[in-house]
Amino acid sequence: MLLPLVTHPAYSFPFPGRHRFPMEKFALLNRCLSEQGLLTPANTFRPGQASLAVLHTAHCPQYLTRFCNNKQTPQEVRRMGLPWSEPLRKRTLISPNGTLLAAHLALSHGIACHLAGGTHHAHYDFASGFCILNDLAVTAKTLLAQGKVKKVLIFDCDVHQGDGTAAILAQEPRAITCSIHCEKNFPARKAQSDLDVALAPNTSDAEYLQVVASTLSNLIHQQQPDLILYDAGVDIFSADPLGLLNVSETGIRERDRLVLELAKAHNTPVATVIGGGYDDDRKALAKRHALVVEQAHQLWCA
Repeated sequence: MLLPLVTHPAYSFPFPGRHRFPMEKFALLNRCLSEQGLLTPANTFRPGQASLAVLHTAHCPQYLTRFCNNKQTPQEVRRMGLPWSEPLRKRTLISPNGTLLAAHLALSHGIACHLAGGTHHAHYDFASGFCILNDLAVTAKTLLAQGKVKKVLIFDCDVHQGDGTAAILAQEPRAITCSIHCEKNFPARKAQSDLDVALAPNTSDAEYLQVVASTLSNLIHQQQPDLILYDAGVDIFSADPLGLLNVSETGIRERDRLVLELAKAHNTPVATVIGGGYDDDRKALAKRHALVVEQAHQLWCA
């Protein structure tokens, strides 16, 4: 089998070089995977722009209109954390469809990887922390509305709590939200996921991996989801400037392997998104984001 990979050229575009958000990492990730022979024309899927009907499952129509027409207030733009531009609007409307497409592919093939996504700070009617639209919530709500799944588990291992995802899906019992994050990190005001696992700063590999393995194993047994949406954020890395945890690159690789192995062992389809990662060494960051794809390839295709 070929590992389905979802990506789009619009994900990276010229961006202020000193900005904290590494917009170029998506193109660098594609290049890294292409050089390894993991991303080829034969297994690449390109999403189109998400329809308003799909986006409205998780987002306020008035907020969408304000964003698309560059009519947000200065306060909204500050909270978004990104300078508005037409390329930003374009990528923002495509990316949620990328995660939705990856989820559909995972339901067919058992696994699929979106080479973007994980914008878990976006709320129903406002952007936050570099996240404008919540691809995880959009995907969960759309699949449930379509009857493609009866229950979906969002397993979020980004270093920051998935507050927007938790808030948007708080009243949807068929979407189980789990966030394993650093307790002393953004956002200052946490939302309530179905399960929050808050880790102390400087938590390192052994403890982190034990928590990930036991938490996911218990959730799969208790909830028996039809699909796992896995946010494989790499900002847990010890040297990530926005991280505060002390997980090594080997630990990240082992985490991704653990998560994917558990899903495969229980015959639970899994769609991955890359989540956060802010290392100033952008090529090293892209290689870190590639780890989840490498593990998926080894488990399903090697």
